[in-house]
Amino acid sequence: MGAFVGDPQMICPFCSHDKTRVLETRETAPDVTRRRRECQDCGERFTTYERVELTNVMVEKKSGEREAFDRRKLIESISIACQKRPVTKRRIEEIVNSIEAEIREDNYTTIQSRKIGELVMDRLRDEDRVAYVRFASVYKEFEDVENFENVLQTLKR
Repeated sequence: MGAFVGDPQMICPFCSHDKTRVLETRETAPDVTRRRRECQDCGERFTTYERVELTNVMVEKKSGEREAFDRRKLIESISIACQKRPVTKRRIEEIVNSIEAEIREDNYTTIQSRKIGELVMDRLRDEDRVAYVRFASVYKEFEDVENFENVLQTLKR
């Protein structure tokens, strides 16, 4: 494998030296690269993961406020909906990866938060119905039992 020495953005987590060597590189998922590295000073080995970020995509909220797309927020909101459900962290990552890929493929520069919520709900509906209802209750701001009943009727169909 090729070696990158002195990568200025990679600092050894053990000794803080800034020269590392890449021992192995592999793609672990779409847009994710896993690198096994070795510090050129202390000799410790560690693994890094690199991912393409949607840094230029803005999210427009209901209020009209805009903020940069934040993958971590998406993972957190899906994780909350999936608490104590048989949906693994890896599966949540895959769901977020597919949403990011769809946003990238559609060349969004600005995306409505409503659209992101719909993308999440589409995936959770197929993944875990309880997580879907949990997410929908927050996303759609349910105020009474009738809202829950409507979503449950939709799921039954």
